Amino acid sequence: MKKIFNNDWQEILEGEFEKDYYKSLRKLLIEEYRNYEVFPKATDIFNAFHYTSYENLKVLILGQDPYHNVGQAHGLAFSVKEGVKIPPSLANIYKELNSDLELEIPNTGYLKSWADQGIMLLNTTLTVRAHQPMSHSKIGWEIFTNAVIEKINEKKDPVVYILWGNHAKERKKFINNKNHLIIEGPHPSPLSAHRGFFGSKPFSRANEFLESKGVTPPTWKVK
Repeated sequence: MKKIFNNDWQEILEGEFEKDYYKSLRKLLIEEYRNYEVFPKATDIFNAFHYTSYENLKVLILGQDPYHNVGQAHGLAFSVKEGVKIPPSLANIYKELNSDLELEIPNTGYLKSWADQGIMLLNTTLTVRAHQPMSHSKIGWEIFTNAVIEKINEKKDPVVYILWGNHAKERKKFINNKNHLIIEGPHPSPLSAHRGFFGSKPFSRANEFLESKGVTPPTWKVK
């Protein structure tokens, strides 16, 4: 089959691409991209995998589906392209980052530097029609990303799962490896951030856990 990833994800997920649900999903996506405006662009769909290899993965932050406005989504959950206004949820993540680790609030929403540090930014649904949130949530992506979460659960090296909001917390059932840590809390969106997201210190908790396991934690700096 055609190579999709340029790193160890290729071998790990190869079997998934041969399954009937994925073949149907792929067919449907070809039609969607042909007939509608869909985000992110097709070449960016798997950026979360391209930028963070399985071997280097230390933290998994789980989002829901890509940003649905023009010019925002580029394949990393919560991240926007350079020069794009920082969305409200990410602005709240930055506030907590500043309060927790005393890092300066970045002036960019582009989180590739997190991905490069082993922080995988994965949405459970990887595509969306323009201006129609959750429009691709029932087409098969969640079967695929649930399988990804199960593969990460099999990792021997410790991983921190950051699950914000009920949608992400539903994935806890796929995580039972005692080597890993689950950090859960309210979603950082303006609707729920004041219900316990602020002050939850997810970044320092992740780092303390990784250090306790002898793993160099991410710096969380956004460049």
